Amino acid sequence: MSAVPLRSLIVAGTVLALVVAVPVAGRAVVVRQAAIARRRIGKPLGELAPAADRIWRRQLDGTPIELLLLGDSIAAGLGAERRKDTLGARLSKGLARELHRPVRLRTAAVVGSESSALAAQLDALPGHYRPAVAVIVVGGNDVTHRIPVSESAAHLTAAIVRLRSLGAQVVVGTCPDLGALRPVPQPLRALGSRLSRQLADAQAHAAHVAGARAVSLRRAVGPVFISQPDEMFSLDRFHPSALGYRRTADALMPAVLEALSPAYPVRPDPPHPQPS
Repeated sequence: MSAVPLRSLIVAGTVLALVVAVPVAGRAVVVRQAAIARRRIGKPLGELAPAADRIWRRQLDGTPIELLLLGDSIAAGLGAERRKDTLGARLSKGLARELHRPVRLRTAAVVGSESSALAAQLDALPGHYRPAVAVIVVGGNDVTHRIPVSESAAHLTAAIVRLRSLGAQVVVGTCPDLGALRPVPQPLRALGSRLSRQLADAQAHAAHVAGARAVSLRRAVGPVFISQPDEMFSLDRFHPSALGYRRTADALMPAVLEALSPAYPVRPDPPHPQPS
């Protein structure tokens, strides 16, 4: 299937889901606005994010820290033009810089995934693989496909429990604010914002109960995506740009470092030689 038909199906599914969520009296308005949103969509990015899996900062001393990315297109890095600008690469470089150790990135996230796909992403990992920390970003597709919040949260909980049983620390970036998508007019955009906020709150609760750390992407980076859409979004105006991924990685980094701190404490920078 080509990228253009795929994008059309995604948009059509989003429109249908959100239309069903509004009262009958308002559906005609929402349908008209959905048609406007379809016309505003930029060039599709396809289905494949840049391949960023590798050991980052190999020249540093020590055994590489194992970092796993799970979830949807944001976790995969769709929208970044270079592998070093994907979310996984940004996190890997940041961890290596703070911990002075190499980081081996493994990206199991798949573009278009809902929370129900987390189990398959874990199943696809090698049996011997043991991540030190896993970062999960998922939820946008659950909202657009109108998956019940309780069902989405249950899938997230199951994934966290599996990861914790492997000895991994887990950080969840909760569902981004779909109200930041400027190609979607009002009131359709406001509806998406409300639904994504409901899911993000449920994800945060599920993460806490299951022993993971949660980072609210809506609060941490949502405002800058809304105020600076040209800089934060890529060409399709749906996925983050290189700068958008940098901001998202910066928001997640403190929680990832905190999760790793018992085994990998932050090392101070080596002293610079004093001039004679």
